[in-house]
Amino acid sequence: MRSKMVYESNSHTYFRGAGGSSLYPFFKRVFEVVFSIALLLFTLPVLVLTAIAIKLESPGPVFYKQERVGLNGRTFNIIKLRSMRTDAEKNGPQWAAKNDPRVTQVGKFIRKTRIDEIPQLINVLRGDMSLIGPRPERPMFTEQFDKEIPGFKKRLAVKPGLTGWAQVNGGYEATPAEKLQMDLYYIRNQSFRLDMQILLRTVWVVISGSGAR
Repeated sequence: MRSKMVYESNSHTYFRGAGGSSLYPFFKRVFEVVFSIALLLFTLPVLVLTAIAIKLESPGPVFYKQERVGLNGRTFNIIKLRSMRTDAEKNGPQWAAKNDPRVTQVGKFIRKTRIDEIPQLINVLRGDMSLIGPRPERPMFTEQFDKEIPGFKKRLAVKPGLTGWAQVNGGYEATPAEKLQMDLYYIRNQSFRLDMQILLRTVWVVISGSGAR
């Protein structure tokens, strides 16, 4: 359920007003809504062709929904194009690994090109996510990291993002603790300029195909 409260924390109060201007959240929201609509329309042919390829290769749904933890610990269902077999988690939740055998052939391509992430623009439009922010974790991993890494809940002070400072700097190779420090850097230094820098670096990551699994 989207309204479920996983955590109760006062950590978000420390970061309120980040970005230096009270207008920043407003302009960020306007920009991400316009950008998301434009990108969804632009990539619609790609999404349709990808959906056909997914259905032709393996049985199961085209889209994949998974519970993630968002702003202030509220959970929501993230939307992706399915890149794994439908029985990928028959043995329980697990992280994707390099050369993961659960990934389909179509899945390998859409993961490398990040096409599988495009439907998350719907999450952005719904307000579950932002374009820029910490990547949302699954509830069980959030609970695990909260016990192992001091201050992990602080990343819940802002909406999770489609991309973020940790993604363009550390990617899959960074440890959860290292990603947390990058996420906190972003939270403390939010600005439209930093957001544009992250978006431009994200374009390069997509073009180069670096860090995909």
